[in-house]
Amino acid sequence: MGQRLDTDVVVVGAGLAGLIAARALGAAGSHAVVLEARDRVGGRVLNHDLGNGDVVELGGEWIGPAQLRINKLVAELGLEIFPTYNEGENLLDLHGRVKRYTGEIPPLPPAALVDLGQSQLRFDRMAKQVPLEAPWAAGRAERWDEETFATWVRRNTRTASARFFWEVFSEAVFAAEPQDFSLLYALAYTHSGGGVNSLIGVRNAAQQDRVVGGTQRIAQALAESLADNVRVATPVRRITQDEHGVTVVADALEVRARRAIVSIPPVLAGRISYEPVLPARRDLLTQKMPAGSVIKINVIYDEPFWRAEGLSGQVAGDRSPIRFTFDNSPPSGSPGVIVCFLEGAQARVFGRLDAAERRRAVLASLSGYFGKRAGKPVDFVEQDWSAEEWTRGCYGAHMAPGVLTQFGPVLREPIGRIHWAGTETASVWSGYMDGALQSGERAAAEVLAAS
Repeated sequence: MGQRLDTDVVVVGAGLAGLIAARALGAAGSHAVVLEARDRVGGRVLNHDLGNGDVVELGGEWIGPAQLRINKLVAELGLEIFPTYNEGENLLDLHGRVKRYTGEIPPLPPAALVDLGQSQLRFDRMAKQVPLEAPWAAGRAERWDEETFATWVRRNTRTASARFFWEVFSEAVFAAEPQDFSLLYALAYTHSGGGVNSLIGVRNAAQQDRVVGGTQRIAQALAESLADNVRVATPVRRITQDEHGVTVVADALEVRARRAIVSIPPVLAGRISYEPVLPARRDLLTQKMPAGSVIKINVIYDEPFWRAEGLSGQVAGDRSPIRFTFDNSPPSGSPGVIVCFLEGAQARVFGRLDAAERRRAVLASLSGYFGKRAGKPVDFVEQDWSAEEWTRGCYGAHMAPGVLTQFGPVLREPIGRIHWAGTETASVWSGYMDGALQSGERAAAEVLAAS
């Protein structure tokens, strides 16, 4: 028989959503215990030590100025932010032609720019018609949820360059292919993040800033404030509930509480055993919300040599397998770091290779973009989030056609004494750290209102 605890609320998952929920409950006088399967806190935020006090993030890292919750929390915790390196020229490497440019508009042929502009304007207008709290209530929700994002792109673009933009948008934002999710889901997600440019841009957009010392420091600071109420290496196996409360059973620990908040990704929430069993719609929802596929790679050089060549380190290109890059160097600028990604189908294909083959393929892409020096890093650090036992994919989950309209209403709906959090349940900045905070605050408010 393992240890037994009694508390007011038990929170499953020590990512940002679970930690902020526990803190909010504590501030209101309600005691919460957080159970985390991993041997660390942070969930999908994770630092990697480069030595000499420098880190790179292997998970979520960027913060935009419109992400009010995460900016407020970072300031409150006494952490500092610094701007993503955004000086110099970007590279567009497409169809065998390389162009350097500055600003937000890529140097595409006039016909492609017009094509891209009209399709983006149409998409953003449609996104604004989707209610943030209830996407399934949009006027054309059923119609938009019948088709994939890929079919919409094919119908609404005429040039290969415009279609390429939407493919990269899909991979960069959803870590999935355009055919993997519905048009309605793409619209709802885009509205939650303030539009296409807000999601993909740097200045005044989602990639504008980074946290000095890495974003995992946010989770670590929250966990420190909760002290012994956070238990790591404690995977939850079963949750039972009755009219008086819930019992959460983990390895070597059983916690009895009035209510529970489950703040882990849907694919993992669906693997917990529930007694009584969850309603069919809720269980089907977790089966129909797969996570994206992404391998995040930080390539470290002795210096950011691209800066001396007048480059920002930002690339968009079609040299398989890397589609885009950022300068991910520490605030001092040394060492030099390029961050790149294998996403969607690329992550699934190259994830099956051994590490040495994958490294060769990635460096070949980077050398094509930046020259021979890019093929000779001093370190190469990758994180395959799909292979993580307690994550099973990033950045968030997505929904295929028909899922949002049929099952979306149960995404946040409490089941008896069980409440749901996690960035996938957020109505603003869904899929981002800011969305995780919103979801945790909402779940905590639900618990307090029901107590």
